[in-house]
Amino acid sequence: MAVFQRARSEEQREARRQAILGAAAAMLAEMPVAEITLNELSRRVGLAKSNVLRYFESREAVLLELLNSADQDWLTQLTHDLVAADPAASIAARCAQLAATVAASLASRPMLCDLISAQAAVLERNVSLEVAARYKRASMADIVALGGLMLRCVPELSAQDAVKLAGVTIMTTAALWPHTQPSAALLAAYQADPELAAMRLDFTATIREVIEVMSAGLLARGASDPAT
Repeated sequence: MAVFQRARSEEQREARRQAILGAAAAMLAEMPVAEITLNELSRRVGLAKSNVLRYFESREAVLLELLNSADQDWLTQLTHDLVAADPAASIAARCAQLAATVAASLASRPMLCDLISAQAAVLERNVSLEVAARYKRASMADIVALGGLMLRCVPELSAQDAVKLAGVTIMTTAALWPHTQPSAALLAAYQADPELAAMRLDFTATIREVIEVMSAGLLARGASDPAT
């Protein structure tokens, strides 16, 4: 555990902030969001809890900033992973490729998925108006950016529908992730009862299907709309 002296410069204060965020990220690699406490975070970063609160107003504010950073990292990687539309490929093939790439990318980032699943019910509940508004603006910008990446793969979508598809992807991740991370008791129940095992969802396969079906629906509706 590091022990910090009092921060006296802007650089030192930023170093404290990054140390707190780094400690929180390390904790999330070991435990779910629900088990993260401000007391343990303070202990790991080597600051008194009151000093941690000088930099972040609450545990939730720490995790919201971590979520925003994780979102940015994910979008940067997706920019490289998602290829531009191949004019020789069918729309269905490109939608399937988009869905497969996004689903696999999300599945490879459990910390991001865990934070997304806790966002509305937990992380946005103990923050000030300023923190909430700042995070929501960043979140909206990230969804628009994701929509832009999706539009690059399937340009037959309208820009508005691409953003809708991006929003549904994030909302589905939030709802789906907890259901695909069963407890030890549920795992035992699934193993003991084949009928219950049929209820177990696979995250990657399910979100891939949701993106494929949603994109197909948006394209069909756009094709039938005389205004488009």
